[in-house]
Amino acid sequence: MLYKILYMFQSDINWFNVFRYITFRSVLSTLTALSISFLFGRFVIRTLKELRARQYVREEGPARHKAKEGTPTMGGCLIIPAVVVSVLLWADPTNIYVWLVVAVALLFGAIGFTDDYLKISRKKNQGLSGKTKLAMQITVAALVAIVLYLYPGFDSRLNLPFFKGVAPDLGWGYALMVVFIIVGTSNAVNLTDGLDGLAISPIIVAFGTYLIFSYLSGHIKIASYLQIPYVAGSGELAVFCGAVVGAGLGFLWYNAYPAEVFMGDVGSLSLGAILGTVAIITKQEIMLVLVGGLFVFEALSVIFQVGYFKITGGQRIFKMAPIHHHFELKGWPEPKVIVRFWIISIILALMAFSTLKLR
Repeated sequence: MLYKILYMFQSDINWFNVFRYITFRSVLSTLTALSISFLFGRFVIRTLKELRARQYVREEGPARHKAKEGTPTMGGCLIIPAVVVSVLLWADPTNIYVWLVVAVALLFGAIGFTDDYLKISRKKNQGLSGKTKLAMQITVAALVAIVLYLYPGFDSRLNLPFFKGVAPDLGWGYALMVVFIIVGTSNAVNLTDGLDGLAISPIIVAFGTYLIFSYLSGHIKIASYLQIPYVAGSGELAVFCGAVVGAGLGFLWYNAYPAEVFMGDVGSLSLGAILGTVAIITKQEIMLVLVGGLFVFEALSVIFQVGYFKITGGQRIFKMAPIHHHFELKGWPEPKVIVRFWIISIILALMAFSTLKLR
């Protein structure tokens, strides 16, 4: 909103004209969120300690994780406000996609906050029941799906990379896919958040990637040249993605090994849902499998482990799931697991960029 006020004076002050550029505002959004995270990081951590918002490690987890118990959690209470404030300052307040993603951030953040609060009040790693949490997530995602499906500027065609001109119209099936993507991404990021800095760095990489995708999909000439779907207004989501990158970098300052604060469900559920929503709006849903490949891998490791355990009557594929615990139990030091997973997320992002010309 601030940019609208500043842009009003562009006729009097020439250089204020820069505020109309999404690229410039994306940079400002990134720096604003980063500054907020740095300025309020210590205050939030201190407040969480005073409120005894401590992490409770699950009993079946690796033994070395017991040392983490007592570390403040709910660090998403730093990330989400930093993102929302930055977006409200620098994004176009008349853009429906911006408000839709803000709503997703706040509502999924509320679900995560409730889950974290119950864990803290019960003093154990048990918050909302799985069914309750899933029902709440599906409800919010369904509302997003309905809004997008009914919005005149949006269509229900699914863009398939590598196939020129192939975009099947899924009709109401698209709404079901939207729910699956948002809920699935939210939980996949949540599962990845198990080591110091493990989830936030791939989040930064993924949103950095979608910052560019958003800008490209919202630019009619570039979208036409690259033969990707043009979505009018989606370029403003680059400002949103920039805010997440900035807030994520600020949070990583405190979350890097050894972590001073953990993200908690309030952060992971919300950030995952935002990522899924941005992927849908920019019509790059399929690419999310590649950009967020690390999150997909983590989620699949849990699904396969649980399924195999039930089928075989107690046998396991991995030493422990999610997969990052498997490598820990194999003897990899925690920092090595974290950095190697970061490297994988960067490689996947680069692969996603390379597909832009493979249409």
